[in-house]
Amino acid sequence: MKVYTTDKLRNVALVGHQDAGKTSLVEALLYNTGATTRLGRIEEKNTVSDFEEDERERSMSISTSLVPCEYEGYKINVLDTPGYTDFQGEVKNAISVADAVAVVVDAVSGVEVGTELAWSFAEEFGLPLLVIINKMDRENASYARTLESLRKSFPGYKFVPVTLPIGEEHTFKGVVNVLTGKAYYEAGKQASDVPAEMADEVEEARVALVEAAAESDDALMEKYFAEEALSLEEVRQGIRKAATDPTLRTVPVFAASATHNLAIVPLLDALITYVPTPDTRAFKVVVGDQLQVMEPPQTDDGKLAAYVFKSTTDRFVGTLNYLRIFSGTMTPDTRYYNKTKDVEERVGSLLVMRGKEQMPVERLHVGDIGAVAKLNKTTTCDTLTTRNDGLQVAVPSFPRPLYAVALTPRTQADSAKMGSILTSLCDADPTLTWRQEAATKQAILEGMGEMHINIAISRAEQLGVGLDTALPKVPYLETITKTASAVYRHKKQTGGAGQFAEVHLRVEPLERGAGFEFASEIVGGAISQPFVASTEKGVRQTLESGPVAGYPVVDVKAVVYDGKEHPVDSKDIAFQIAGRGAFREAMSQAGPTLLEPIMNVRVIVPEEYMGDIMGDMNTRRGRVQGMDTSGGKSVVTAQVPLAEMQRYGNDLRSMTGGRGIYEMEFDHYEPVPAHLQQAIIDAAKKEQEEE
Repeated sequence: MKVYTTDKLRNVALVGHQDAGKTSLVEALLYNTGATTRLGRIEEKNTVSDFEEDERERSMSISTSLVPCEYEGYKINVLDTPGYTDFQGEVKNAISVADAVAVVVDAVSGVEVGTELAWSFAEEFGLPLLVIINKMDRENASYARTLESLRKSFPGYKFVPVTLPIGEEHTFKGVVNVLTGKAYYEAGKQASDVPAEMADEVEEARVALVEAAAESDDALMEKYFAEEALSLEEVRQGIRKAATDPTLRTVPVFAASATHNLAIVPLLDALITYVPTPDTRAFKVVVGDQLQVMEPPQTDDGKLAAYVFKSTTDRFVGTLNYLRIFSGTMTPDTRYYNKTKDVEERVGSLLVMRGKEQMPVERLHVGDIGAVAKLNKTTTCDTLTTRNDGLQVAVPSFPRPLYAVALTPRTQADSAKMGSILTSLCDADPTLTWRQEAATKQAILEGMGEMHINIAISRAEQLGVGLDTALPKVPYLETITKTASAVYRHKKQTGGAGQFAEVHLRVEPLERGAGFEFASEIVGGAISQPFVASTEKGVRQTLESGPVAGYPVVDVKAVVYDGKEHPVDSKDIAFQIAGRGAFREAMSQAGPTLLEPIMNVRVIVPEEYMGDIMGDMNTRRGRVQGMDTSGGKSVVTAQVPLAEMQRYGNDLRSMTGGRGIYEMEFDHYEPVPAHLQQAIIDAAKKEQEEE
């Protein structure tokens, strides 16, 4: 592929709900620009952007694909993002490197939860929006109804049709460009006259389009009122400006049918016309502990800032890092500095990706998107720069994981490789994390949902690690509710040197979150200082497995206040044993109780589901903290025990028909209700016996 300068580049993220037709739209764009000789189809598993085995097996996009389309001397870098909400980290990183967001909406279903989620990400980055109403040929498709759905879901935005459909459902055969006043049938390569019956509708839409353009600029407004006419270029310029103005919030709207290759060429023209050039993009960098905005224009001569927004690992091909050049330029066979990891990396070849196809290029200009293979340390969200420039692109904030599984390696060989493989998967995906949970002694993998986790497990298997999954144990903790004391004597005499230690120990409850404290009130040398230290060592060994159900002990103060030692038989090990015994006995008399993790939960659903959500929260022992309405959606905030939220995503999807989303993060620990404790204790003891 040839090298494109910044003015000939366009970067657009294709987003929307699952099954809105994004991947099919990419196929149509490629076909009409000559990159492919036939339209790939998802059901035939031959699309360019869904090239991974997991994607073809499930007939859905799982990760963002980079698909450049060359058209009329321009390169349009299309980022085809997943629509399933489990993969919102992929969507957010793709939007972070785009210059505009094209939201694909199903003409039958209208706005859906994936539409709203992607829209909120575009707002967060302040990027201009375009809407493509796709599948206009489907039964029950309606351009007008979908427009109304958009206006209702996103109040405050002005949706301005740029193309109007000629017919709907099975009669859909093309579009009219409101601005040029021309009709485009089939793929839209040839202009025709507007159907007579659409003349009034087209004129009305044209007036609205011109007025929206005029509002973007005082000079255009004056000319419009004085002459009531703006040139085509002035209108296009005005719409571009209005789309990027946060006060005007203008959104151009287009109609198409990707699978039938209808009205695709007008879309290509629109992407060149209405997507801003990459040099106009402001971006944030980290300087020390501060965020600074690098204002446009961005140039090849500027300090280099290349942000890695996606990483892949293949056991045969190796690593591949996708990056966007925010500032400066990159050339192959050059050493660059990874500012994030503080290491140097040698870039061999610079690649332009089209799905899985790799095409070497001699340079990536500012604003371009490409890939680099076989870097040693670089992963997703890193910045490549030069050591002297030291620019580091700010990393977006990503949603917290919502779904967790406990992992068990299938073989000893899998166990040896599990840590490194999981770490590489989590480095590549900022919404995926793994850790060893001390309270339950389990390896925990956390992601955005069941599908997200299943894909991660599948990829681990492809990288050579077999993993079995199970529902994670809740990481309960143990503590006490009152002060208690105990005396424990350890005496062992079996011939020769014996063992002797006597410890008098008191336990006291501490404030929640205080952890553990140890103190000595020994006076008169009843226990010498080395044996006090031995006692503390024994007590601390007990903290990992409490006397109630074997969970870690927290928020307890242990005080040694008396004891006895023997001049010959007292030893370090004897006082460790006595310390453990005294602590366990004192704990059992101090009102021991279980603590459970409490989560802050925020649920966003259509208003008609508010009652169902509230009722469900009550059954989960949730305490509702507040209710609000935002953009036609109900927002419920509550505090709920983790034990009741383990698989909430599946239940929420069932309750709302997939239209609800939620966020969850840990807040604090609090005592488990008394009537529930015994069942937890019995289950823990049964498991210990089985082990």
